[in-house]
Amino acid sequence: MKYAARFIQPLLILAALSSLTAQAAPPAAGGSRLERIQADKLVRVCIWPDYYSITYRNPKTQVLSGIDIDMANELGKDLGVAVRFVDSSFAKLVDDVTQDRCDVAMFAVGITPLRAEKLRFTHPHLASDIYAVAAKTNRRIRSWDDIDKAGSVVAVAKGTLHEPVMKDKLQAAQLLVLDTPFAREQEVQSGRADVFMTDYPYSQRFLANADWARLISPPGTYHITPYAYALKPGDDAWHARLETFVSAIKRDGRLMSAAKRHKLDPIVAP
Repeated sequence: MKYAARFIQPLLILAALSSLTAQAAPPAAGGSRLERIQADKLVRVCIWPDYYSITYRNPKTQVLSGIDIDMANELGKDLGVAVRFVDSSFAKLVDDVTQDRCDVAMFAVGITPLRAEKLRFTHPHLASDIYAVAAKTNRRIRSWDDIDKAGSVVAVAKGTLHEPVMKDKLQAAQLLVLDTPFAREQEVQSGRADVFMTDYPYSQRFLANADWARLISPPGTYHITPYAYALKPGDDAWHARLETFVSAIKRDGRLMSAAKRHKLDPIVAP
């Protein structure tokens, strides 16, 4: 599943526009964040530890893995500093980044207009469409076209990009907004919801570990979202350094190598 350039290009433009909008913000107090990171020999990276293949903490071993864990460690190497991972979530993302709980959020943050009003993004490194997950025992939903019908219940996790997208797109189905991804999955497994909406990375790892579930893919492009790294607006030096990093990992193959390792190469952004 390779995303065609004609779908990715408008998303790159959106990322660039969000970056330009953020440039109007005042500079960070006390000088560049990059100077502080280099002085402290530490970069703080916000992650969502339940994001399969992106930033996932194994509940048994507590070991972190995923493409953006790998890339955060590469960022630390490039900067010559240690990496401290800070647990976050999509619901807490804006507060954690803008309230200085971390220097950058690196957990495949989808670039949306609402987030772009409050955060500054690098150019995208991944891009994913939306997918649905249903129980194998569900008789109502056989194909994508069955989802948006009267009587269907569609679950999404609060704070994720799927919440505003599905609010906008659904015409007949009921939208159920839940506090956590786990609650979303429970509703589908129990039969109280017909499907939950997710992205390519989460769906691949989830299906590998949930024998009760099946994937429903859209017949064509539904809503591709670019994923990038997010930071607090107002610090051009730190943003420029992160952009240099993103360009470097694309150019030297580190991004693609990690993507293949985590089976995400189909969604690597150009």
